[in-house]
Amino acid sequence: MSLSDVDRQLLQRCLDREPRAWQDFVDRFVGLVVHVVNRTAMGRGLSMDESTRDDMVAEVFLVYVRHDFAVLRRFRRQCSLATYLTIVARRVVVRRLTANSAVSGTHISASSVGSSLDNGNLANGNTVNGAANGHATPTQVNGELQRIENAEEVEHLMLRLDPREASVVRMYHLEGKSYQEISQAVGLSENTIGPLLHRARAKMGRG
Repeated sequence: MSLSDVDRQLLQRCLDREPRAWQDFVDRFVGLVVHVVNRTAMGRGLSMDESTRDDMVAEVFLVYVRHDFAVLRRFRRQCSLATYLTIVARRVVVRRLTANSAVSGTHISASSVGSSLDNGNLANGNTVNGAANGHATPTQVNGELQRIENAEEVEHLMLRLDPREASVVRMYHLEGKSYQEISQAVGLSENTIGPLLHRARAKMGRG
């Protein structure tokens, strides 16, 4: 799906810092981000309370706005804005859930999310680059933005694939799932995932 006129105008209003633009952006996409947070946690067998979910959602929106909307400025508009924001949100949430679950098990608490924010990780850009502490360097931030940009390109190229191929590519390249996890999700034997990915990449590489 291509970028809609409504989203194109909203995006430009945000980048131009027009009055109420950011509030309109949040109002339009908060439901999407909540959905990504819930689905990502469920997909990893993790539970969270409402307060924790709200903290995660706020963290995603802070990533969108950080460094003068750097993530939004790197959007190449080859897919829908919702698709791009989903990719970014999923990466932010996966990193946070992975870090927190390593400490707290299968339940993520607001305090574990909050401690990451209090330690300065979010303010210093480390939610984007995945660093544990300290200040994010321009190279680190740009590297992560490039990975997000590449993920946007993958989403665009997946339009060339059939539904099963697209699902496998998304799970492997964008969600970081293993061959075993993918095989269980799509009902294929594990040793067929590699060849399927190879064929899908070949299709995606055709001009």
